[in-house]
Amino acid sequence: MSDWSSKKPTGALILDDGNIFKGYGCGYEGSAIGEVCFNTAMTGYQEIMTDPSYASQIITFTFPHIGNVGTNLEDIESENGPKIKGAIFNSPITSASNWRSKKSLNPWLIDNKIIALYGVDTRSITTQIREKGFMNGIIINDKNGFNDNDYFKDELSKWKGIVGQDLAKIVSTKKIYNWSEKEIDFLSNEIETIKKHIVIIDYGVKNNILRCLASRFNKLTIVPCDTSSEKILGLDPDGIFLSNGPGDPYATGKYSVPIIKELINKNIPIFGICLGHQILALALGGETFKMHQGHHGANHPVKNLDNQKVEITSMNHGFAVKFDSLNENIDETHISLFDGSNSGLSIKDKPIFSVQHHPEASPGPYDSFYLFNKFQSLVRNI
Repeated sequence: MSDWSSKKPTGALILDDGNIFKGYGCGYEGSAIGEVCFNTAMTGYQEIMTDPSYASQIITFTFPHIGNVGTNLEDIESENGPKIKGAIFNSPITSASNWRSKKSLNPWLIDNKIIALYGVDTRSITTQIREKGFMNGIIINDKNGFNDNDYFKDELSKWKGIVGQDLAKIVSTKKIYNWSEKEIDFLSNEIETIKKHIVIIDYGVKNNILRCLASRFNKLTIVPCDTSSEKILGLDPDGIFLSNGPGDPYATGKYSVPIIKELINKNIPIFGICLGHQILALALGGETFKMHQGHHGANHPVKNLDNQKVEITSMNHGFAVKFDSLNENIDETHISLFDGSNSGLSIKDKPIFSVQHHPEASPGPYDSFYLFNKFQSLVRNI
């Protein structure tokens, strides 16, 4: 692979501002359109690419060497397979060298129909997104060589983007099911499982969220994102969880907000993460907005306003809650130290709270795992 940079380009990323980044295709052959973002995590590329929250996005990895741990069956975050549109690497895929690896990254990309690209200046792509904000793009992998023509640009111009799109219905489960697999890390021995039933509304839930909940509650029921409040309450839950997920919260909120409003009135403990946090804010009368570049990575500092401690967190979102749009009965519990955006809220007189970041990590640090224990305490005390 030492002479790869002298070969004819077989792939490219074309941005909607006209910029073209030529490189070398890998993974699945073809083309795909999505919103281009960058992720700053140094580990966990398989978890990132299988996170349902990345639906319709092309991920630029800022860490230059991707592929060194291969792929395995444990680091998959969605049973429905990856929903990303593409992946961009700086360097050729590194050979797998890890005892957990079952398959190298390139054949895994092919099996999952993920188009990828390497040999491009990922720093330049990242800088452009930071300066200009989110951009739409088309990623191409053609073994016969990339030819710059108007076809790809015309196809890209037809795509409307993520704003206004309800992507939760694409990634959500289509049937009700139960989950029992628990956490597999060193923290699991310190966790008590209580006899309580949690209903998870699936907007694109990650497997490690389910593991964290299954370690604390003896029964989990996962329901589709548009399940009615009557059906949810008919399952007799002790607590309700609003999951992470992709897309515009306003679009998903058209059907989810009325459901959550009814659940709020029942005084059942509710915990939301990411998209679940945003939709809860909408149900409480608040607003959300599209961020300039979003937050994607495993090194994001968040300040807990209750105890003034700083947590290093995993984040993945392109929309955020406009906290000043909420009423005075809502407390702001966490803020991002990168840009001051809201990262958490709670209702003063109800056992209901949510956060924008991902306490389950995968990948990322364990600083915010305590939030699952907080939810458990609320459920236990009802």
